[in-house]
Amino acid sequence: MVLLAPEAHGWGVPVRDAREGWSAEWRMANGNCHYSLLAIRYEEFRMKTVAAVLYEMGKPSPYRVSQPLVIEEVELEGPGPGQVLVEVTAAGICHSDLSVVDGSRPRPVPMVLGHEAAGIVREVGPGVQDLKPGDHVVFSFVPACGRCIPCATGRPALCENGNRANAAGTLLDGSVRFRDAQGRPLHHHLGVSAFSRYTVAAQESLVRIDPSVPFEKAALFGCALLTGLGAVVNTARVEPGTSVAVFGLGGVGLSVVMGARLAGAWPIVAVDVVETKLDLARQVGATHAVHARRDDPVQAVRDVTGGGAHYVFEAVGSEQVLQQAYQATRRGGTTVTIGLPHPSRMFSVPAVTIVGEERTIRGSYMGSSVPRRDIPRWLALYQAGLLPADVLLSRTIALSDVNEAMDALATGEVARQVIVGA
Repeated sequence: MVLLAPEAHGWGVPVRDAREGWSAEWRMANGNCHYSLLAIRYEEFRMKTVAAVLYEMGKPSPYRVSQPLVIEEVELEGPGPGQVLVEVTAAGICHSDLSVVDGSRPRPVPMVLGHEAAGIVREVGPGVQDLKPGDHVVFSFVPACGRCIPCATGRPALCENGNRANAAGTLLDGSVRFRDAQGRPLHHHLGVSAFSRYTVAAQESLVRIDPSVPFEKAALFGCALLTGLGAVVNTARVEPGTSVAVFGLGGVGLSVVMGARLAGAWPIVAVDVVETKLDLARQVGATHAVHARRDDPVQAVRDVTGGGAHYVFEAVGSEQVLQQAYQATRRGGTTVTIGLPHPSRMFSVPAVTIVGEERTIRGSYMGSSVPRRDIPRWLALYQAGLLPADVLLSRTIALSDVNEAMDALATGEVARQVIVGA
């Protein structure tokens, strides 16, 4: 087994197997890495890492008081076949994380949370061919097996095996690599578990990127931009000159606005209840902004677009907002829903309008993306100055501030917060 030391850091990585008492440690001395090895077997390799662990869903806000995410030292087993050890250098905080915390998106607990991230490959398991230590990567939150029917028909976001593993809180092969101090398993969040200094992921969850892209910006391409841009380009296939409205201006909604501008849509109507987010939408391409608490958003969209937009995107995760989005869609138009409401929530429309007005309602999961195709091309547009992704980054925080960050996300005061230096 080849072990790589962390680069340009003054700390060591203690690793041990508690069953055998074997240990290994990287040490930094005078800028040189030295590796001491007492004894080790690959499958018994473990290391310590600091992570944010969710033990109980549904704790009340404010989260700075209830502290649903516990910052603690956990054990991480080394990568197995087809798996990769990654040092997480930046992790975005997404509404999908908050949905697990508040219980609206139930997941098995305890769980190491976080699914939008970038990092550096530190170790690869047997059978990993496309990645090597030192590679910079962005995580994809659906590990595509490449063998099921959705994968075979070009729809990896719907991968049956990947989504089954995500629902179970495991990696693609069904394994769990995190353990608490008592040796009990901790579930993985969407195959990523980015709220940890180190994580192990399936190689199918990783996309190699240009190392010149700053990590805190690269992380945003793992969910917000991948989902929002993909909803426009892959799901809706917006044509130049058609009208677009976007309900909800978090990281994903703002990315939809960017995508609509790239596609040549006009007008682009942004709808939210937070004035600062409407300002951000104008910065990234919205031609009109509607404050949904001061004006009737449906009528406002109809007035701007002459009867309703050709494409209306819902990026809130609310069946009530989805209802408004449908009402703001013109005859013959398409309503695209991106948000994930609680599984118990229902959505209804006048059935006759689907036929009589030739309406289309489409779901968009992960932007109907092919991550290994889409992440590099969106990054290329960002590097060329054609994608104002920097606007999404509200602030960077430490892992210790993650509960307070959940409060900020819940109140809608931020687009994206990114954890750095976990």
